Amino acid sequence: MPALGSQRRLLGSLNCTPPATLPFTLAPNRTGPQCLEVSIPDGLFLSLGLVSLVENVLVVAAIAKNRNLHSPMYYFICCLAVSDLLVSVSNVLETAVMLLLEAGVLATQAAVVKQLDNVIDVLICGSMVSSLCFLGAIAVDRYISIFYALRYHSVVTLPRAWRIIAAIWVASILTSLLFITYYNHKVILLCLVGLFIAMLALMAVLYVHMLARACQHARGIARLQKRQRPIHQGFGLKGAATLTILLGVFFLCWGPFFLHLSLIVLCPQHPTCGCIFKNFNLFLALIICNTIVDPLIYAFRSQELRKTLQEVLQCSW
Repeated sequence: MPALGSQRRLLGSLNCTPPATLPFTLAPNRTGPQCLEVSIPDGLFLSLGLVSLVENVLVVAAIAKNRNLHSPMYYFICCLAVSDLLVSVSNVLETAVMLLLEAGVLATQAAVVKQLDNVIDVLICGSMVSSLCFLGAIAVDRYISIFYALRYHSVVTLPRAWRIIAAIWVASILTSLLFITYYNHKVILLCLVGLFIAMLALMAVLYVHMLARACQHARGIARLQKRQRPIHQGFGLKGAATLTILLGVFFLCWGPFFLHLSLIVLCPQHPTCGCIFKNFNLFLALIICNTIVDPLIYAFRSQELRKTLQEVLQCSW
């Protein structure tokens, strides 16, 4: 995938140039103005990946340990943690192999490196797709639990949840294989961009509707208890802030990567787009940051999970 991620390809390590010493460098542009390029040190990639790895392993361990968490909602959260874990593992593995190749510690043939590179690319792409899909599944699960509370356990059953989980993983694997095989086809890139837009729209619509219902419920309680207007206004502001953080983090962490894919289709040769392409490593770093934030938003806010997590950490010590 030379156009997509040449800066993170293992094959590039066989003929690499020294990395920039400053975090912000101006990259020359032959046909236009200079570009602001953000250089992401390999050490930062490793650090972010390891933090994400530890966080998501703890989430999976806590859900596996506590039988009270063996429900569709927590299974979706667990699968999101596994997806994020794979994102961090694949990037850590790629960075580690690149460093070993650059240092001359790992000497191997280009064909072997290419095969390893393809495996890591499949792992990265598949885990990204599954992470997006499980974020959407969690939003749908929460929507059903609020608007169809009485029917929730008959609608979201364990067998259905397992079928949804299996379908997401199979679709993610097939998508990643297609993406790696036909990465130079615009249709494949547009399909990935379409997936991101669909998940963003789905989450925005569902969470905004849930916020509206929560505010309506709060106003009803306020009327029954004859509370003052600023109180339920404060509730609405708090809910809006939470929603803004949830959707804002999703958009800021994933948006630049899919903007990159869109520009490959729309303006691959334009100088301005070329400036954006130079920051591909930054976009990958933002996705890894999202894998760190996801457990804080979706998992660690659960009191039951936090309690189990404390037990897991105490047992490990």
